[in-house]
Amino acid sequence: MSVSGNREDMNVNENRERMKELVDVLNRASEEYYQHDREMMSNAEYDRLYDELVALEKETGIVLSASPTINVGYEVVSSLPKQRHPAPMLSLDKTKDPAALAAWLGDKEGLLSWKLDGLTIVLTYEEGELSRAVTRGDGVTGEVITPNAKVFDNVPLTIPEKGEVVVRGEAVISYPDFEEINRTLEEGAALYKNPRNLCSGTVRQLNSEITAGRHVRFFAFSLASGGPETNLRREQMDWLKGQGFECVDFVPVSAATVEEAVADFAARIPDYEIPSDGLVLIYDDIAYGKSLGITAKFPRDAIAFKWQDEMAETALRTVLWNPSRTGLINPIAVFDPVELEGTTVSRASVHNVSIVEELQLAEGDRILVYKANMIIPQIEKNLSAGEDAAEGEGSADAGTSRTERMIRPPQACPVCGSATVVRDENGIRTLHCPNPMCPAKQIKSFTHFVSRNALNIEGLSEATLEKFVDEGMLKSLADIFRLERFRDAIVEMDGFGQKSYENIIAAAQKASHTTPDRLLYGLGIPGIGSATARLIASAARNKWETMQNMTLEELTGIEGIGEIMAEDYRTWFADGKHQEQVADLLSVLTLDESFEDAAEQPLAGKTFVITGSLEHFANRDEAKAQVERLGGKVAGSVSKKTDYLINNDIHSGSSKNKKAIELGIPIITEEEFLEMIP
Repeated sequence: MSVSGNREDMNVNENRERMKELVDVLNRASEEYYQHDREMMSNAEYDRLYDELVALEKETGIVLSASPTINVGYEVVSSLPKQRHPAPMLSLDKTKDPAALAAWLGDKEGLLSWKLDGLTIVLTYEEGELSRAVTRGDGVTGEVITPNAKVFDNVPLTIPEKGEVVVRGEAVISYPDFEEINRTLEEGAALYKNPRNLCSGTVRQLNSEITAGRHVRFFAFSLASGGPETNLRREQMDWLKGQGFECVDFVPVSAATVEEAVADFAARIPDYEIPSDGLVLIYDDIAYGKSLGITAKFPRDAIAFKWQDEMAETALRTVLWNPSRTGLINPIAVFDPVELEGTTVSRASVHNVSIVEELQLAEGDRILVYKANMIIPQIEKNLSAGEDAAEGEGSADAGTSRTERMIRPPQACPVCGSATVVRDENGIRTLHCPNPMCPAKQIKSFTHFVSRNALNIEGLSEATLEKFVDEGMLKSLADIFRLERFRDAIVEMDGFGQKSYENIIAAAQKASHTTPDRLLYGLGIPGIGSATARLIASAARNKWETMQNMTLEELTGIEGIGEIMAEDYRTWFADGKHQEQVADLLSVLTLDESFEDAAEQPLAGKTFVITGSLEHFANRDEAKAQVERLGGKVAGSVSKKTDYLINNDIHSGSSKNKKAIELGIPIITEEEFLEMIP
């Protein structure tokens, strides 16, 4: 088999990129339609793009795992079977010196690529189809994870080549996906520590549906067998791209250019979303590399480059103990600012109590800090450890011994004041807050309170709220409207500044003038959604005092509220802590309790369904609120009880339009809806 010509390779790569675009847009359109009841495009446009994707799949012989043209079923297995590799998968020898790479290359050329930090996977294709996927395991025996590999975001399930092909690569989870997965964990669930650990656990799941939801990606880094008859690795990599694989970024190098290439990779690290712990250099000449053989531990045709960590000496000022939503209290070292890898650093995670004790940290100690993999600040060493005299360099107080200044875990939670607990798991000591009502554990409550249908405070993302809680700025919902007290601290926080502070304060000030139904929904009372909150407010004629004191009879008299929901409502407001919370909020909020009698409302007794894109309203929630303010109701689906379907595309072939036509229900545009109201 010969390598395809440049023009043919270029066409395949262009086709593959177009297929990725089509898969992405078609899947987003389906999600909008089926999960959010929104139409991102017309049926005709969807069909046109779908047909284009089918044609490209037939032309290239490539079908991506996320393609809507296929339906990969999820599999659940009781255990992962083991399989021996045909040849041992050895680790690579390492260096931290770029000059050593040049010496290693000599007069040969090589390929320099990312060394991705995930889980190595071997994929086997037979008759053009993915037949087997195996983890590296211990290098001799791996685990078969074929069902999981089939639901990776970007693995081709079929390729044009019909002979047996074996591809090695790295399964990874990007930093943005890792952070999003941690953000969406249920309250109280332990956060994943890093993308590599999450990826390892995800790839080895027994239920592939779990794997499918975590956006694992596969980057090919070598062709183990099959493919083109070529002696150049760069041609193998180009061939893999033509077969539909995403490959690790690589550049051809020589001894004269390798150090400059290393610097170029290093400059990309701050913006690179895929976890990486270094680079890999391999000879481009395949036969030459194989002729070198292997050592007892390493192959001789490739070498790994690990980033040389830039160290800086500084003085430790304190250790902050930051509670998290899981109850774990994390130690954060604060030291005099130093420059590392082009940025100013003044904090580093110390991970747990065991490491704090191992480092023998005391205020004023001289410490060495660095950025692990040029990204994460860490403490390398405590230079003052072992000093017994107070006169040692960096002492905070000449009259105090180091032993007296040693950092110890706090006995009370910094946020709620509850007694802390030290847990020992397999020799690792960690600090925890056992209080289930600790504000640090109530991040979801804060997030809900500032959400669009509640107080609608822009700029307060869950990550920002978590930072404010960690810093002790937020201990109650009402504290959101008292953030001016922490102006200096917020301005100096990483990722913030004067403008960010001003935007947050302005948004909170605007949101402090709100309506009773928004406040009620924002409290997070079980069963009380935004629509139910508006019904209760309407029944109470928008008077907050009436709303929070409604009886069971009054509540169950409201359409859609049953006895269980009414009892939960009354129980919530009867709780003393909740009463204090509401009173605190009312001290910082201004409620608009004006009310328009339903008898004078033009949409009283009318039920609407809203679908499709909107032009006059910012979103569907805003249109829904307008209908309800004027006495109408909004339903999620068309039925005999529907009076009007609002859809700007009145000729759409959507299921809602078809149902409305079938039942003889008028389909009106936004313009026609606006003409119905004053």
